[in-house]
Amino acid sequence: MKKIFITGIGTDVGKTIASAIVVEALQADYFKPIQAGDLAFSDTDRVKELVSNSVSKFHQNSYALNTPMSPHAAADIDGVTIDVDKIILPKTENSLVIEGAGGLLVPLNEEDTILDIIGPDYNVIVVSRHYLGSINHTLMTIWILAEQGFTVSVIFNGKEHKTTEDIIKKMANVSVIGRIDDESYFDQKVIKEYAEQFKEKLKEL
Repeated sequence: MKKIFITGIGTDVGKTIASAIVVEALQADYFKPIQAGDLAFSDTDRVKELVSNSVSKFHQNSYALNTPMSPHAAADIDGVTIDVDKIILPKTENSLVIEGAGGLLVPLNEEDTILDIIGPDYNVIVVSRHYLGSINHTLMTIWILAEQGFTVSVIFNGKEHKTTEDIIKKMANVSVIGRIDDESYFDQKVIKEYAEQFKEKLKEL
């Protein structure tokens, strides 16, 4: 079973759209261990809506928290403590896409961060979106993962910014799966088009 963990350089950089594309490309299952806020229409609901293949399955969150905040704070409001030992991968023989929450060092409790739920055999995809400071955030994220021994790839999201992308490629020395443009909307058709574009590189992971 291929396990792909999707993290971002921060919040709102496009992890969920990227997850939907990877799920569609590999006809993989999807699992978001921790959902904070938006429980009426969660990231799992969003990915399920965007994926059109009939193979993928969408697994229940380990923690579904009510407040759109850092997981440690959202959990505190709900009167629970996130225990990373209780975040157990769903049983499946299919490839599995696992979506993180926020960035790599987002705290889950007083000791653990998102980094602590990434298994040693996972391939990690970093979603990077251009903004002032994004080069620093992207390189830090990649270098932390590389120091921990992970195989890391990048998906760029948003309008092309060549100088930013070029320096990240040069300094990070990681595989770039592709870039998701600033589309006016995302639906199953658009997701499938990107899935076809990214499929070969994703299969190489």
